Amino acid sequence: MSTSAALADQNHQPAVDFGALKARQQNAWSSGDYAVVGTTLQIVGESLCEALDLRAGSKVLDVAAGNGNGALAAARRWCDVTATDYVPALLERARERAKADRLSITFQEADAENLPFADQSFDTVLSIFGVMFTPDQERAAGELLRVCKRGGSIGLANWTPDGFIGQVFKTIGRHVPPPAGARSPALWGSRPRLEELFPATSASVAAMPRQFVFRYKSPEHWLEVFRTFYGPVLKTFAALEPAGQDALATDLLALVARFNRADGGAMVVPSEYQEVVVTRL
Repeated sequence: MSTSAALADQNHQPAVDFGALKARQQNAWSSGDYAVVGTTLQIVGESLCEALDLRAGSKVLDVAAGNGNGALAAARRWCDVTATDYVPALLERARERAKADRLSITFQEADAENLPFADQSFDTVLSIFGVMFTPDQERAAGELLRVCKRGGSIGLANWTPDGFIGQVFKTIGRHVPPPAGARSPALWGSRPRLEELFPATSASVAAMPRQFVFRYKSPEHWLEVFRTFYGPVLKTFAALEPAGQDALATDLLALVARFNRADGGAMVVPSEYQEVVVTRL
């Protein structure tokens, strides 16, 4: 299905129990250890902060910060940074990284759909492969806009539907279907959906396709890391019987083979994402 068709289909989805879906997602991200994967993505945070043209002293909020890639990048640019996530263990990993680099960051447990900050509290709000996973997408986007000052910026890094990680989620969805009515997080990586979430009456959207390259010892090494540490993949494997796990592993390795540009047994897989800068009007 094309992205436009998928977006049209989203408008006819049945009602979703967002509370149940959020609990399920929070459980997934609390499992494994996302930081093992997240730390490899640090370059995305650096690129996004450059795209945002951050200035020293700016008040910056990192939403769904995970193990802190965006917050660390902003703190390296002498910003006044607050990092939030609804998984305390991930914030603790981010806190460890900040301490090791002697960076000053405030950490606070918070839900991206209900941020505990006053309107227009921050010059810049950012989220790297984080807020895109919220179950109530409109509410999450509304919160990003609400806490951002007029004239400020919202920076996002979102996996695209057709990129490698978007296809990983599509693949696991064929083995363990998502709840009825749940919207794909990869829609945040499509320009039409971004314009729905950030309407022209309140913001202007600039989006640039980028590539993050996953580099692992082998496709099997990547699969072992993701099924052990990356919550959504871990939980999908856990929900399947052994035969189903084997089938999922086969499909994921076939997906890697389709994207892999390495030879000699290694894995070098580009994964498209959208680097997004939203200007709050």
